[in-house]
Amino acid sequence: MPSVSPPEKPAASGRDSKASSLSDISKSKLEDKTSSVENLVDEEPTPFRWLDYLLGRKRTNQPDLDAVSTRRSVFDDPALAKHYWPNPDYENLHRFDPDARWTYREEKALVRKIDWRVMLWAAISFSALNLDRGNLTQANTDNFLPDLKMTTNDYNLGNSIFRLAFLSAELPSQLVSKRLGPDVWIPIQMCAWSIVTMAQFFLNGRTTFLVCRGVLGFMQGGFIPDLILYLSYFYTKNELPLRLSLFWISMNVCTILGSFIAFGVLRMRGILGRAGWRWLFLVEGGITLIIGIATFFMMPPSPTQTKTWFRPKGWFTEREEIIAVSRVLRDDPTKGDMHNRQALTPRKLWRALCDYDLWPLYIIGLMFGIPTSPPAQYLTLSLRNLGFNTFETNLLTIPSAVGTIITMWIIALVSETVHDRAYVSMLEDVWCLPFLIALRALPDKPDPWVFYALATVLLSYPYTHPIQVGWCSRNAGSVASRTVNASLYNMFVQASAILSSNIYRKDDAPNYRRGNSWLIGVCAFNCIILYPGVKAYYKWKNASRDKIWNAMSPEEKAEYLSTTKDKGNRRLDFRFAH
Repeated sequence: MPSVSPPEKPAASGRDSKASSLSDISKSKLEDKTSSVENLVDEEPTPFRWLDYLLGRKRTNQPDLDAVSTRRSVFDDPALAKHYWPNPDYENLHRFDPDARWTYREEKALVRKIDWRVMLWAAISFSALNLDRGNLTQANTDNFLPDLKMTTNDYNLGNSIFRLAFLSAELPSQLVSKRLGPDVWIPIQMCAWSIVTMAQFFLNGRTTFLVCRGVLGFMQGGFIPDLILYLSYFYTKNELPLRLSLFWISMNVCTILGSFIAFGVLRMRGILGRAGWRWLFLVEGGITLIIGIATFFMMPPSPTQTKTWFRPKGWFTEREEIIAVSRVLRDDPTKGDMHNRQALTPRKLWRALCDYDLWPLYIIGLMFGIPTSPPAQYLTLSLRNLGFNTFETNLLTIPSAVGTIITMWIIALVSETVHDRAYVSMLEDVWCLPFLIALRALPDKPDPWVFYALATVLLSYPYTHPIQVGWCSRNAGSVASRTVNASLYNMFVQASAILSSNIYRKDDAPNYRRGNSWLIGVCAFNCIILYPGVKAYYKWKNASRDKIWNAMSPEEKAEYLSTTKDKGNRRLDFRFAH
């Protein structure tokens, strides 16, 4: 974080008296209320409101909506504030006011507006990604492989090429996004991959299939980290994980909607002499192209840049902009250390790549999704092989998508309630292990409905990827690191998908016992070694820093902050979440 000294009056030019304090609260009374409110925040009630009511608990610590909700921050200490002050080029600096105070009512109204304006369209954009990324599975139910004279090994190769291209584009896409801004680069990506999706209407064999999968993967790579970086401009570190859960819930909602779309569009087989899966690619690509064009007009660069020629009044008032900027920076001062159009230098890029404290999270990204990917990827093919027809198969994928929506939201709430990431994230593998063992033990010719029941419950697992994405973002410690490390984490996730797509092989079909044995082994490793080991590492790291930091006098701490060359999570005052 650059040590840029704040001006005599912190830069928030043009703000009225209401922006810096609540007009109906005297200074002394404000200090009293701030202190009591911060105690309430420390004892914030569990997100499980329904559980409180079910158990008859009294919500004695429900805050007064007109009380001050401003959280304590390093900016409240003049000796520390100058060491955390935003970069002079930070695009929202003119609205940052460390003296600003706001109420719970104001903050809730603002966050609700951000949810409807920013988060909702982000979820729609993410749904567009998953609509085009998931339609290959639905195409498989309409004789896609036989029509193109391909085998399941060709299908696996296509998925591997897609993932490899997706992985290869992650970091370059983030560098472009950081230079152009996510608000410009994201809609460009969406329009590009939509055109490629529509072009799959003209596939004529193995070669064109593999080429299209590679181009599509390269166009879509980097989209997820770009969107997560964009959301971090608007939300605090405690708000982001739950929003990311909604983000991935939209993926499952898209799966459900995609199944209904496929149910109708695949019936177009024979129109103009074309197969139904060809129309599926054309229709869904057209839908996402429309969303991509609309995204150019739906993503402002930042909370203070919502006014434009087609939106002359903007989304937020001056007061709301001050609250939006100040609350995010009070929560994480590192979000002010770069402009949102500032490109990464080679030095910053190299420093982020060498951030070994985030490597444990990359290993989690590589390993956690392996046990569930092959069963999910092969669900439609397995159901067809067991005798279900095209339309039954598409509808039978819906229950597991609904189940994941429910369990994903619950697990995100649990993580924020107990303030744990490692053990809560491990619950995904704990859930999957017994069902993988059951699938491995099925007879050679299982009852179709027994297989379907086991696969559905298995694939209703609590998806913890949103928690881990937020975990990686929180532990990055700076915008530059967050930009690069989000891509690196997602690259390992894509590498995981490449490994997963080659576990079920043709010579192991149709029961895939060898493949399931591998999945059971990976699942056990994750539960017994990986997650507990990562948690132990971060606890040791924090304890080591506590020992040094707590032994320093206030003068020594101030001297360290003013002279240190440590950046982001390398600083002694940074603590890792676990």
